[in-house]
Amino acid sequence: MNWAAFSSSEPDLARTVEARFGAFTHHVLATLRKDGSPRTTGLEARFLNGELWLGMMPDSLKVLDLRRDPRFALQANPGEGQGMGGGDVRVSGRAIEVDDPGTIAGYVEEVEPPEPFHLFRTELTEVVRTYVEDDTYLVVQVWKPGASVRTLRRT
Repeated sequence: MNWAAFSSSEPDLARTVEARFGAFTHHVLATLRKDGSPRTTGLEARFLNGELWLGMMPDSLKVLDLRRDPRFALQANPGEGQGMGGGDVRVSGRAIEVDDPGTIAGYVEEVEPPEPFHLFRTELTEVVRTYVEDDTYLVVQVWKPGASVRTLRRT
């Protein structure tokens, strides 16, 4: 499921997630190394034309990781200090490398990334938001394809 389909099915959570990612430029991408261990690296992500896009430097380790195993988790930058307005958000899924020249040209026109670069679109498998409500509850919202958002509250 792409970002547009998720946004259509869960518009409130989608707006919150986009706002959290929009608050800062750099975020943390987790990929899997050849031996299966995790690798975390910085990344700029873009919501554009109904997709969540991941752009990367040529032949970076994260590109090699995603070509080998497309699973990823993308954590929004929490910002400075204790205030995580909107909560902590994470998007997980599969990253699919884009090689269509027209799609790449459209992305370049909108984003103007440093070139050359690799471009991946995402297929979502999970979206999670964690936040504190009324200084009392830890609230976790979890969405997975084919289901509505599940909300858990803990004191």
